[in-house]
This record gives sequence, structure tokens and C-alpha cells, in this order.
Amino acid sequence: MASSDLIARANAWLEQDPDQETASELRVIIERADAGDESAIADLSERFDTRLTFGTAGLRGELGAGPNRMNRVLVSQAAHGFAQFLLERESKPSVVIGYDGRVNSDVFAQDSAEIFAGLGLRVILFDRAVPTPVVATALRELGLSAGVVVTASHNPPRDNGYKVYLGGEDHGSQIVSPDDTDIEALIVRAAEMNLSDFPRSNDYETAPESVVNTFVAKTASLSTRPEMPVRFVYTALHGVGWEVSNRCFVSAGLGDAIVVPEQIEPDGNFPTVAFPNPEEPGALDRAYETADRAGVDLIIANDPDADRLAVAIRDNGEWRRLTGNEVGSLLGWRAAERHKGSGAPAALAASIVSSPALGAVAADYGIEFSYTLTGFKFVNRVPNLIFGYEEALGYLVDPDKVRDKDGISAAIDFLSMAGELQERGLTIADHLVEFADRFGAFASTQISLRVANLSEIPAISSKFRNSPPTTLGGQSVSAVDDFANGFENFPPTDLIRLTIEGGSRVIVRPSGTEPKLKIYIDAAVTDGDNRTARVTDVVAAIESDLRAFIE
Repeated sequence: MASSDLIARANAWLEQDPDQETASELRVIIERADAGDESAIADLSERFDTRLTFGTAGLRGELGAGPNRMNRVLVSQAAHGFAQFLLERESKPSVVIGYDGRVNSDVFAQDSAEIFAGLGLRVILFDRAVPTPVVATALRELGLSAGVVVTASHNPPRDNGYKVYLGGEDHGSQIVSPDDTDIEALIVRAAEMNLSDFPRSNDYETAPESVVNTFVAKTASLSTRPEMPVRFVYTALHGVGWEVSNRCFVSAGLGDAIVVPEQIEPDGNFPTVAFPNPEEPGALDRAYETADRAGVDLIIANDPDADRLAVAIRDNGEWRRLTGNEVGSLLGWRAAERHKGSGAPAALAASIVSSPALGAVAADYGIEFSYTLTGFKFVNRVPNLIFGYEEALGYLVDPDKVRDKDGISAAIDFLSMAGELQERGLTIADHLVEFADRFGAFASTQISLRVANLSEIPAISSKFRNSPPTTLGGQSVSAVDDFANGFENFPPTDLIRLTIEGGSRVIVRPSGTEPKLKIYIDAAVTDGDNRTARVTDVVAAIESDLRAFIE
């Protein structure tokens, strides 16, 4: 009986699916399930017994048929629900839509444009794939109500997603609670309708080229135009970053990038990488090979929608990918130095799992510093922000232009810094030592504990809550803060922080997207000589003690 109901729901979905590929896929599964194939029934159950939920990161999931997949039916329901949300806020809302180079991103964007226009919204659609920061900037430049970007950022190749930004008093930021739950409720209501009942219209505008030109001009203006630009290799990782990034590099006087040719054009199949995330092992291998052939010591990489930046340097003859904390600390230092003497209110900010290093910069310059919940939607809302970052390679160096992480602007600022250092006869590695000498040495690592069952995570967390370690890395644990019921200015969240004498720290929290527990280790050495070498030993000692504690 249960399988009959499941098959009936699948057939109802099939009747309204306008996509030949997903319809054919679903038809085969239904036929197998109808014949009693248990694996097909399980497949339908996984697709139809739940649905992708619209949260503060929007929608994100694997392509395929059914409400628990990304497809034209689900995206159309999301567009209808989001349009109703905007219509409840104002009488004549307006929205700009962009998309990346993933499979069906252009199709999902087109469906959204037609549904928004059919419901009476003013709609502006980009006519080609563009980086996420360009769309977020266009929303503010054009003074619109909202923005939509069809992207799965650095997710696996078969994923796609749908993220939204709000204008007005949200100033172009991504949504936060309770807007996400309000939008989700309206999407669920739209899902009760048939797709054929959604009004559609082709009465929408094409995004003017001026919005891209404005992004390029404002981003290029961040450059200090060093007289000796550094040669560098650039990879887009099969994403959409190259066209706009290249224009910015040239306009900023930073020279021509040496590209990784097989990764420079958008390709939703991501043929040369197993996982299109520059943090993943192997993702930068082609860039290393290109740089070796060219005799270049610096690599700049964007993730597929170009809102993140990865940097690798040659250090003592070996390639070293800088952590997000290292890049964020150096760019934050630049922001503080730029602001010095202005007299204007200012703040630096980082997600709570990011390194304490930026706080040390803020203290040195007398600037306010804030930790936020994880997610850039919180970092970018800090008042008087001049720079913010999250350790997962997200940086905001130009808050007046965009209110989201921006891998292209961050690249311009970083390349400007590299050129200035070259003029002084220094490298990025030298500059990291300068940072340690002034602010202290900081080093970070992570332990990720993947579990077979989500119920295992609370059991591990309870060890840290109820009987935490008293020493780590040879230093006393001076405080254990449990954020479960709220702490300081934070709302209740599943996070435990251990403070270690000497400035080091450990944070324990479940992953928001995967069945694993993440442990963030941040070591600090703020006095004495040889800090950079010493902090490496400290972080290794803390990690060793934690692994022993967990086991």
C-alpha cells in the first residue's frame, strides 16, 4: 500500500515535469517500482518522502527528478514561493537573476524569470553566466528588491542550487531567519499547485552590460597598481570567474594571468577535477603543473561561481596552499592599514570558527572586532564593516560595493599586496612572518569526524560538554563555553568552545551540510622569537591530544 501511494505521487510529479531528461529518468524508476523492484521503491522513497528545504543558504542538492532533487519543477515552485514573499513585502517588487555554468543553471534561471514576470515582478535576467558577486553587486547598483543566483558554488559536479539576496534594509545581503522559514512556507504552498497553473511571461529585461562594467571598474579601483606586478597563474576550476576576473586584472594594472587552459571556460561536468572546491586535495594540481612550466610562484584560484578565493605560493621550492585564515589575516591587515587615520567608524569581523588572528589585528589598530555565526550572511551584516572573512575561503574587501564574499575583489587586493611586497624584495611567505612578528603567529587545522549515523554526533559532543580535556598541547584549558542555550551575543547554537592558556582555542560543532562533526583548532604564539615555527608545533600537539581524547 505504501509503495502504491509512493508510485502515485511519483506519477503526479511526472505529469507536470517539463524536462525530458528528468521525466525519462523518473519514468524508468516508476516502471521498475511498479514491477516490485525494491531498489527502485527505495529510490522513489528517497526522492519523494521528503523535499529540499529552503534555508538561509537557499536550496542546494543533486540534479534529478523528485522534490528531494534540483529540477525544473522544484525550482519553479521555489520561484513562485519567493515571488509571493516579495509581493507581501511591496506592491511592485523587482529582481535580478544570474546563473553559473552548471548543468541546467540557465534553464532554472529562465524558468524563474518567466514565473516572476508572470506574477507581475520587474525582472532583469543576465544573458550569460556570470560570477555570483556580479549579481549581488547588480542588486545594489540597480536599487532592486531582490537577487537570485542559480549556483551550487563549490559543491559536487551533479549539484545545483538557488540562493537569494534581499535589497532595501537588507542592503543586498543573503537572507537570514526568519525570512527563510517564511519563504519555505510559501514554496510548500506553491507545491500544492500544478505547474501549469503558474502564470508565466516573457516580459522581462536583459541585464545591461553597464552592471558588469561597474563591477569591473569598482573592483579594479581597489588595486594599488604596483610598479612590479607579480606573475601569476589563474584557474577558474571550470567555473564562471575568468571573463570578469581577467577584465579586472587588466584594468587594475596587474598584468595578464597565465591561465590553466583546460579549466578556464565554464563546464558543468568539471572534467579535470573530482570535486570543484579549491580546498579539496588535487583540485589545484593542474594549476601547480602550469605554474611549474611557466616558472611562476603564485597561483590564484576562484571556485566555480567566483565568490571564493584560493591562493597557493611556492615556499622553499614546494607548493603551499594558504589557508583561508592566512589569506583573511593578511587582507584584514591591509584593510586596517587603509582605514588608519580616517577617523570613520570601522569594524573587522569573522565567523566564529575563523582564526583569532583578525581580532589581534583589530586590537592593534583600535578597531572594533566581532565574531559571528558561521555563514557569510552573518559576517556581512556587522555594522561599519571594512573587512570580513570566513575560514572557508570567503572574503569581503569592498563592503561599499557588495555585501557578500567576493573572490574577484579579494584576488585584486591580494595581487596588489604581492606586487608591493615584490617591490620591497619580499614574498608572501616573508609577509606572513612579518604578520607573526607584529600580531603573533597563528596556525589552524581541522579534525572532521564522519559518522554513519547522525545520532553519533551528540554522543561525541557530550564528551566535550560533560568531561572536557583539562589540558591540550601542554597548556591548561582555561574555559569551556557551551553555546547550546545561547552565549554572549549568540543565539542558541550547537557549538562548544575551549579556550587554552596562551591564546589557542578549539571549537566543536556539527557540519551544517554533511554527517560529520568538525573540530577547529586554532593555535597562537604571541611572544618570544621564532613564533612561526613554534606555533606549528603547538597546533600539532593540540591535534594529537584531541585525537587521543576522542578515541
